[in-house]
Amino acid sequence: MTKHIIDAAQVEQHNAKQRAELQADYDALGGMLSRRGVDIEALTAKAQTFAVAVPSWGAGTGGTRFARFPGKGEPRDVTEKLEDCAVINQLTRATPAVSLHFPWDKPSDPKALRQQADELGLGFDAVNSNTFQDQAGQAHTYKYGSLTSTSQASREQAVAHNIDCIELGKALGSKGLTVWVGDGANFPGQSNLRGALERYIDSARGIYAALPADWHMYIEHKLFEPAFYCSVIADWGTSFAVAQTLGEKAKCLVDLGHHAPNTNIEMIVARLAQFGKLGGFHFNDSKYGDDDLDSGSIDPFQLFLVFNELADSQARDGAAFQPAYMLDQSHNVTDPIESLMSSAVEVQRAFVQAALVDRTALAGFQEANDALQAAQTLKKAFRTDVSPILAMARLRSGGAIDPVAAYRASGYRDQVAVKRPPKAGASGSGIV
Repeated sequence: MTKHIIDAAQVEQHNAKQRAELQADYDALGGMLSRRGVDIEALTAKAQTFAVAVPSWGAGTGGTRFARFPGKGEPRDVTEKLEDCAVINQLTRATPAVSLHFPWDKPSDPKALRQQADELGLGFDAVNSNTFQDQAGQAHTYKYGSLTSTSQASREQAVAHNIDCIELGKALGSKGLTVWVGDGANFPGQSNLRGALERYIDSARGIYAALPADWHMYIEHKLFEPAFYCSVIADWGTSFAVAQTLGEKAKCLVDLGHHAPNTNIEMIVARLAQFGKLGGFHFNDSKYGDDDLDSGSIDPFQLFLVFNELADSQARDGAAFQPAYMLDQSHNVTDPIESLMSSAVEVQRAFVQAALVDRTALAGFQEANDALQAAQTLKKAFRTDVSPILAMARLRSGGAIDPVAAYRASGYRDQVAVKRPPKAGASGSGIV
């Protein structure tokens, strides 16, 4: 039986106060959708199938580029991070897996950590390696690169770390490894651009060879930062070329915030899906650059358009199309639990809205080159407020009608603040 961090009776009491109002809103939406020929019950059942992983490091307060301001009661180690992640899933019923980052989350006893996750009703998503910063006691620096370093010793150290991550992931029940490196150049001429990518591919082959047969290696691209002149894996084309070179188990990971302004991200999604290399997503939002803002907080239409392409690919490719979904964001001025819950809901919202698109009508308008009506078909689905469907899905799955309100009413943050006094040198995030 799953252990609940927040008293289930408390959540039920919260739901009881809102149940009648939700039912009225649900019935009203159901009537409107019925006139469109849409079954609200089928959509609600579909919403209940949605799942997005949460990042362990997201349970702590993130940082700006200049400072980090810790929040009260933030987790000090991986076991406390799992507790917070369990709260998120208990209330949203949409985040059943956690993505760990090593060495930040390296457990002394992987078996005990997996047992804790099982008791909390959680599993482990892809594990993440860290060769973008030096660790205590590290023999060779990554200041000038890791997988692409001109130092063979640094490259071998980075490869070995990734293989260690795979071994830890296997012990925890994970099935994937996400690789992001900060490697690149800040000055023209600083590195040989072709040579750096050659070294990356050579290093990546060593990691790829260590993958179990049923694992994926997710290659994450990032336009800039910390390599402002030239990032080695800067765009989806480079990521795709590397994934093609490595083999079938190598896939491309799309982070919504890692693109230049005005980039057509949904087209990137369509292209990678078309050629079988779309591995998964890191969902967040962005105003200027790699901002890691809450999902849907800036451009919810962009998020919807991404899911529109995912729905199209699902219809084309069927069960074989299974990209991995994960949140990846930094919380500077909000409670991380509240932001992660809100983001999970917004990603689930886009998932349901995309299911509302009349694909037969859309295909007809596209065939007839009726640009206006094709666009309006998408807008009709996007403008539909599916909040009652999301809330009903949570209620029926044992979650909270209003996750943030239920969380605040529980007093969880104040309770853990007492149990988790700040610990020198400990960080719930590791990201500054």
